Amino acid sequence: MEKKLYVVGMGPGGHDDMTFRADRALRCSEVIAGYTVYVDLIRSEYPQAEIITTPMRKEKERCELALRAAAAGKITSMICSGDSGVYGMASLILEMAGSYPDVSVEIIPGITAALSGGALLGAPLGHDFAVISMSDALTPIETIEKRLAAAAQSDMIICLYNPESHKRKGYLRHACEIIRRYRSSDTVCGTASEIGRDGEKARILTLGELSGTPVDMFTTVFIGSSSTKNLQGRMVTPRGYRGLDATAGEDRKG
Repeated sequence: MEKKLYVVGMGPGGHDDMTFRADRALRCSEVIAGYTVYVDLIRSEYPQAEIITTPMRKEKERCELALRAAAAGKITSMICSGDSGVYGMASLILEMAGSYPDVSVEIIPGITAALSGGALLGAPLGHDFAVISMSDALTPIETIEKRLAAAAQSDMIICLYNPESHKRKGYLRHACEIIRRYRSSDTVCGTASEIGRDGEKARILTLGELSGTPVDMFTTVFIGSSSTKNLQGRMVTPRGYRGLDATAGEDRKG
């Protein structure tokens, strides 16, 4: 009997934004594990499954419980908001899976907040972009500051995850101070909050206005490049196609 553990990216939260592959894995699962807030978003969709939850900062314990359930022969899914590998549990599960050699781990991708939030705002990611988490729980703030400065100098679009929380105030203001060393105050920016959930909201504003904007861990912040525009209330970063002749084709991408 195969001992199976899926690590499932569930997307931004609503069932409509989950992939068919993720839904199939969850429907065949006997156990679903995850952070309490995320499990509550999909609990009613999968009544067949035993539920295992742990609070924030109990990620290692959560992964251990999921691996044990799979090792006991129960088809198990560990769910992650957005994508399972982008600030998700996939890396930790794979680090710990060596202690459970009989468990087969399958990583199932999902729609990360940069993509779902970008769609809500318009098309801000039309060109190269960087994703940076503002959480210093696992990354020193000095490292985050260096990454912000490097991304700002490169003129890439910047997506900020976890910009602030009830314990981390002033982090977005600090990030804006670093970025404004290299970008003008009228740079087009956007925020997307509660993506795919009740209270979903998007706003387009300037870098100067962004500094004092209230945000939380369920907000994704988009800071445009020098070419990003506000087009009829949509945040758009042109790829450059309008400057090409009619025979030029779209770039290949995976």
